[in-house]
Amino acid sequence: MHYFYFWLLILHDRECRNMKLWPDISIAEDFRRWRSASHLWLPVVIEIAQRANIDAVSPTSFKTGTNLVVDLNGNAILKIFPPIYAAQFAAERLALRQLDGRLSVPIPRILAEGEDSGWSWLIITKLPGTVGSEVWPVLSEQERIYILGDIGRTIAEVQAVDPGELLEMQPAWPEFVKRQAEGCIERHRHQGLEEALLAEIPALLRAAPSVLPAEVEPVILTGEWIPENLLLTETSDGWRLAAVIDFGDVMTGWREYDLLGPSTFMCAGVPDRLQAFFKGYGMPAKNYDDAMRRRLTTLMMLHGASDLRHIAISDWKSSVRRLEDLEDIIWPKIL
Repeated sequence: MHYFYFWLLILHDRECRNMKLWPDISIAEDFRRWRSASHLWLPVVIEIAQRANIDAVSPTSFKTGTNLVVDLNGNAILKIFPPIYAAQFAAERLALRQLDGRLSVPIPRILAEGEDSGWSWLIITKLPGTVGSEVWPVLSEQERIYILGDIGRTIAEVQAVDPGELLEMQPAWPEFVKRQAEGCIERHRHQGLEEALLAEIPALLRAAPSVLPAEVEPVILTGEWIPENLLLTETSDGWRLAAVIDFGDVMTGWREYDLLGPSTFMCAGVPDRLQAFFKGYGMPAKNYDDAMRRRLTTLMMLHGASDLRHIAISDWKSSVRRLEDLEDIIWPKIL
């Protein structure tokens, strides 16, 4: 009998500790508040590091990103996913495994992983380099062109890898397009898109089935080829792409979807940049035509993170009256 009560006490202690360790979070706003308060997440970070036998020396969190990302000791990064973002944990874990050793630039390697009470985490290697968003604004034009070529080649390498189990991730591409189309108008209205452009979206959505390919050979898509997810390093030839990070939004689908991030956030409508990017990607110049430009515009409006307020072209609104005008600014007819 004494042993019975002894084990009850142990189980009760574990349950109490888990209740304190893993908060009950069901909405994004609650998670944002939790991750902004280090005294709340620090016990979780220490517990996970101890389980993985990894030293956590003055853990510091990164301010950007969806999940809690913590530098443990300068060599390892901990990413913690609440239950509401469990799909991102599954996607990142599968993607890092599938792409490991298959690209010409480094990506993080998984050192440890785990799940508890609906929460999940990955401990991954910390890669050397500077986050692209920190240096992109001050790079020379030639450095930007070189880096965009690097990015194009890396995207092509990712898309050449067999998706494997990632093909089982949901939603599948047709369902993703359908879901994004259903919420497209309201999403852009909420973001403050001008009424004149909102009025054109229904026609764009009606044309989407004839603009986008009906059947595609799915490839690995990160959906997030943006400066925040790229590490750059300064070499004797200037700044170059050093590594790619953050695979939490990986899915599979039509290959041109991953051309959007560099086009809208880095090329900024500059023909030489677009040329370098597409050349690095391995796309023949003849493929850049009006049909492709309209596909890219359609995909831009449907993108999972689409927000036209962040297009990296200053004062573009002053010269845009129609979606076609915006298309011409981001993807000029002639490169």
